[in-house]
Amino acid sequence: MAVDWSPAAGTLAVVPALERPELLAGPVRAAVAELPAAEAARVGVAEIDPELADTAAFCAEHASPLELSANCVVVAGKRGGEQRHAACLVLATTRADVNGVVKRRLDVRKASFAPMEDAVALTAMEYGGITPFGLPGGWPLLVDTAVAEAPAVVIGSGLRRGKLIAPGAVLARLPGAEVLDGLARTGASG
Repeated sequence: MAVDWSPAAGTLAVVPALERPELLAGPVRAAVAELPAAEAARVGVAEIDPELADTAAFCAEHASPLELSANCVVVAGKRGGEQRHAACLVLATTRADVNGVVKRRLDVRKASFAPMEDAVALTAMEYGGITPFGLPGGWPLLVDTAVAEAPAVVIGSGLRRGKLIAPGAVLARLPGAEVLDGLARTGASG
């Protein structure tokens, strides 16, 4: 089956992700390699200027539609002294409903974005490159319905110098993924 990354790619030169493993953080490379071959072939990667890793700058530079870029954010909360984490994947034109949907899903009193240092240390990924591939085992990956239904979305590669492009359906089938209606709210997630 031919892969069409063009809806999200803009001016990017995209190749199958496993052809450019140096553009993937270690856990990301391992996670893509563990996918069934047909799924792994649907995940593309492109090299970018690390200074343009942030979504708005990236989209402007590469003519990639903002509505086909997704942000993966790490959220934390506590319950009974236990720290709970989740990753949320929402379109860049929206923001995750952290203190509504996410808080209820984690069953915590208060949820918030994890501090940058914690997110980087826990995921073994670079800030600005955190992606749903290769997240720590046991973490829920909360995927907004709009992401799951997208023909292709641009996401981080675990490193600031790369971007992955994958169909939303592939992302919705990643380990720990839960597709949730209402996860995203209007307004950029950051």
